[in-house]
Amino acid sequence: MGLSRVAPLLRAVDAVNEAAGRLAGVLAAVLVALVFGLVLARYAFNAGSVAAQEAVLWLHASLFLLGLGYTLRHDGHVRVDVFSQRWSAKAQARVTLAATLALLLPFCVFMLAMSWDYVAASWSAREGSRDPGGLPGWYLLKALLPVSAALLFLQGVALALRSLPAAFAREAR
Repeated sequence: MGLSRVAPLLRAVDAVNEAAGRLAGVLAAVLVALVFGLVLARYAFNAGSVAAQEAVLWLHASLFLLGLGYTLRHDGHVRVDVFSQRWSAKAQARVTLAATLALLLPFCVFMLAMSWDYVAASWSAREGSRDPGGLPGWYLLKALLPVSAALLFLQGVALALRSLPAAFAREAR
């Protein structure tokens, strides 16, 4: 079974998740710098900032949410290799395909469905921080919930499609 017809789509999904992963990497560097600055300000100048503390939370959440699809693309999610390392490539592909279809994709659909109203309510209220001096625009951060579910779903579809040829390959005789 060839993937030539969907190859451009798979490349597009990969490119979008690569960009999201690179953005997550930049956010990680900014997060480290911000935490360093907060610690320095706290201990050297006895100063702090609610907005900066919330920015740490925003950056931390953003880098994880944006990195989900990227991590799947690069096979970085946790697996139980104790069992699968002894399996044939065909068996590994079948388990990957089954797990993607039965677990990953339904989880993504559930995450998308559950977050949609939550995010919509946040956007309609233009939700901001409840803390004085906190960041406005919490709805922007919450919007990453369905975005991350969609990115992970698309990468899951790409993984399933790439697993098909190996999962159903004919045995060499």
